[in-house]
Amino acid sequence: MERNEHNDVQKKTFTKWINARFSKSGKAPVKDMFTDLKDGRKLLDLLEGLTGKPLPKERGSTRVHALNNVNRVLQVLHQNNVELVNIGGTDIVDGNHKLTLGLLWSIILHWQVKDVMKNIMSDLQQTNSEKILLSWVRQSTRPYSQVNVLNFTTSWADGLAFNAVIHRHKPELFSWDRVTKMSPVERLENAFNVAKNHLGIEKLLDPEDVAVQLPDKKSIIMYLTSLFEVLPKQVTMEDIREVETLPRRYKQECEVGEFSMQQVCLSSKPLSLEHAFSLEEDPDSSRAETPSTVTEVDMDLDSYQVALEEVLTWLLSAEDTFREQEEISGDVEEVKEQFSTHEGFMMELTAHQSSVGNVLQAGNQLVAQGNLSPEEEFEIQEQMLLLNSRWEELRVESMDRQSRLHDMLMELQKQQLQQLSDWLTVTEERIQKMESQLLAEDLESLQKQLEEHKSLQSDLEAEQVKVNSLTHMVVIVDESSGEGATAILEEQLQRLGERWTAVCRWTEDRRVKLQEIQLLWQELLEEQCLLKAWLTEKEEALSKVQTSNFKDQTDLSVNVRKLAILKEDMGMKRQTLDQLNELGQDVAQILGNGKASSKIDQDQEELTQRWDSLVQKLEDYSNQVFTRLCYFLAFYDCMYANFTVSAKLSRHQAREVGECFLTWG
Repeated sequence: MERNEHNDVQKKTFTKWINARFSKSGKAPVKDMFTDLKDGRKLLDLLEGLTGKPLPKERGSTRVHALNNVNRVLQVLHQNNVELVNIGGTDIVDGNHKLTLGLLWSIILHWQVKDVMKNIMSDLQQTNSEKILLSWVRQSTRPYSQVNVLNFTTSWADGLAFNAVIHRHKPELFSWDRVTKMSPVERLENAFNVAKNHLGIEKLLDPEDVAVQLPDKKSIIMYLTSLFEVLPKQVTMEDIREVETLPRRYKQECEVGEFSMQQVCLSSKPLSLEHAFSLEEDPDSSRAETPSTVTEVDMDLDSYQVALEEVLTWLLSAEDTFREQEEISGDVEEVKEQFSTHEGFMMELTAHQSSVGNVLQAGNQLVAQGNLSPEEEFEIQEQMLLLNSRWEELRVESMDRQSRLHDMLMELQKQQLQQLSDWLTVTEERIQKMESQLLAEDLESLQKQLEEHKSLQSDLEAEQVKVNSLTHMVVIVDESSGEGATAILEEQLQRLGERWTAVCRWTEDRRVKLQEIQLLWQELLEEQCLLKAWLTEKEEALSKVQTSNFKDQTDLSVNVRKLAILKEDMGMKRQTLDQLNELGQDVAQILGNGKASSKIDQDQEELTQRWDSLVQKLEDYSNQVFTRLCYFLAFYDCMYANFTVSAKLSRHQAREVGECFLTWG
């Protein structure tokens, strides 16, 4: 598919996507994207629906009004972290087709693709939405032997993959056997109709635009994201790792502590045309090579011309793809993605180089046969020269970009390792200082130590993001460096992994210890406070007990019972005092701080003294009341002996009062 055809498909697909959203909000549909979006009002309508916020528009028809509207669009996109590269307001107002499509794709990528996938991207800690989407597709289509999805272009042209994704989750909607007997266009029509009628997905794609040699990648991704949104999704890290092995043969060479390295095994040999002539397909490769109309034995001029057009069409698309790659970033994660993307592109070159070689070989043989007119022979030679020069230019530029990406990636990863080493050095010194400090003298100081420790934990959590990046280090191994290229890095990773593990383990152990001390200390202080309040209550109660000048036997009986209750309460509470003494000793022992231990001992001693004082006072009061009771009983024994039964207190009643006291005493 040529560049203009890709633009036409994107224009059609993106227009359908916009109108599907406008239909929900009652907005008038877009008829011609390149014309209708120029004044910026339709773009603001679209962003209103996507952001849920009202966006004012200038209604004037001058270029100034259009520029103001489009600039507001760009401002909204910037506020929503939508990245735009080399797209200005004048580009859209002037109706630049390529940049208008680029703007729309950035919007779709943010709200249609990444927004739909943000939860699973967060769960898996992945930033590459295409990788997750491809993982989901491969996991969904695994049971279908006829389907092997390797990309977002050629793997979808025959229509089987679309049907397999739907059938895997909704097998009741159609017969798989019936689909396999259809033509590619019929299969695509079936999948799009089923998705529309049963899943509510708009028919964003036309079958005839997909059933081609090289379908438009962006349109395929956009439609697949709609399926991803409504169908069950379960993607694991194993699925992600499987996808990573498609364009790259990663090998897990080491697992050091928290770290592991991924090696990308690349050949240092260039992809030359001479090599293409003798290239045999790698039997371990799962990538499908683009078929060529010309084979080594087919020297028909017409077939040669058809194959030449196919190869040139692909080459034009490959050149566009290469030119659209962003400048090499200075962010390590972005460079990893760029390296991965470009490596996939290099694999595409490898997959097509035999087709290029076959066309050149066929042209040479046609010329060698001597059956061509001078004009035809000259034309073929010019064609081969053009094809050869453009192929070689693309190959050299691609190898150069690969080399620069490699150098940048290794330098950034080296910086990462050094930054982590420096951070660990500072943190280890920080830990040594914290270890040298005694634990807190009081609970307030302990709280400050806890806050200081939380700060250390926060720093560890922030650094964990960088450590996670190091768990996916990429090491390029070529024939010249061999396995020795990883030896130094492996050793460095091992040392850093051990240091990182030690810091994390110490931080967690100290957190547990500080929290344990805090809980015990709080419990001790709370129980001390409760016991102090209880002692105050009992001291007040004892102070109200009458020990002399009783009015009558009832008054005496009431005070005897008060003393009995107080003594019973003291007996029950004695265990609490003992437990507090044990708890205080535990806290003092864990703290290991002499001043804090002295304060705890002092508080416990004060409580013990108050307790002993209350016990002694209770004993004194009891003796005084007992003496009064003895006099009282002797008096009533005398009264009982000398008076009649008309006395107010019987011997039995008098003795009852005495026995109550004596039983208590």
